[in-house]
Amino acid sequence: MTSAAFDTSIEETVEALTGPWRQPRQMLHGQTYDSHASIHDDATAQKLGFKGGTIEGPTHFSQFAPLCERLWGKAWFETGCISAHYRAAAFEGEEVQAIVEKPADGGNYATIRMMKRDGTEVLRGSASIGIDAPASALDIRLTELKPLSDAVILRDIKLGMTTASQTVRMDFDQNMGELYPFSLEQKLKVITEPSPYYAPESAGSSPWGRAIIPMEMLSVLFQHGSKKDRLPVKGPSVGLFADQEIRLLRGPLFVGEDYRLDRQVVAMSGSKRTESLWVRTEVFDNSNAPVATMLLNLATLKESYASYDQEYAALPRS
Repeated sequence: MTSAAFDTSIEETVEALTGPWRQPRQMLHGQTYDSHASIHDDATAQKLGFKGGTIEGPTHFSQFAPLCERLWGKAWFETGCISAHYRAAAFEGEEVQAIVEKPADGGNYATIRMMKRDGTEVLRGSASIGIDAPASALDIRLTELKPLSDAVILRDIKLGMTTASQTVRMDFDQNMGELYPFSLEQKLKVITEPSPYYAPESAGSSPWGRAIIPMEMLSVLFQHGSKKDRLPVKGPSVGLFADQEIRLLRGPLFVGEDYRLDRQVVAMSGSKRTESLWVRTEVFDNSNAPVATMLLNLATLKESYASYDQEYAALPRS
């Protein structure tokens, strides 16, 4: 017998589904890349104007899962897509709440947002199911980007650049490395929305008869080997996730299974404070069938790159 996916308390109105207030846990205090601490380290974050180490964006995806499963059932785990623009950082101890606007006439697309108690919007975007869903929030955002000019940190990156294929997997007790110094087992002890579909002792009662990887941990799986990409980004520097979309094509993805990843640079954009690298990851199973994609905007903070001003001043001008 298949068990219920979640026992999360959901408030339902005519217009929306709203989840409970949650306090996500920050598990990246020990994250390192470029041989230094990341934006999730309190001291590093404070130097860059944040009040402390930030909660990693996809951690918030878990709070939307029960709401989307309420709307679309099993299809959410198989062809679900969450597409988000991160608007404000959240910090450990803060309460946040997920809200999904109900689609019209039982449709396959909904707008989403996450709020803090003080009304700050943490993220906004879309959720959907199926390959025939309307354009996602980031599909639209890609068409509206301000092109990157006078690149310094991304000076050597070219649109269309690809990286070598990698094989990745996630076992329950596997430490996911310097970028993600914890295991799925550790995450499941603190995940905001637990599910019997995730846990090894209960996953046999899932519709697939085995444990599935939570949406937020797909980000960890897909980024696990990104240090091997060798994309020529200038550093050391500090980046943060500014936009992210995870789309399941033939899901769910399973614990203890090998997957192949291919990555490609699909856009570059800029702001006063950042240079942004947009990378699309395509994920394939062992039969070479596409099972998922991820679109990620890694925004690098200009002020975190020590020689930014000097190298910017030396750029050739037309």
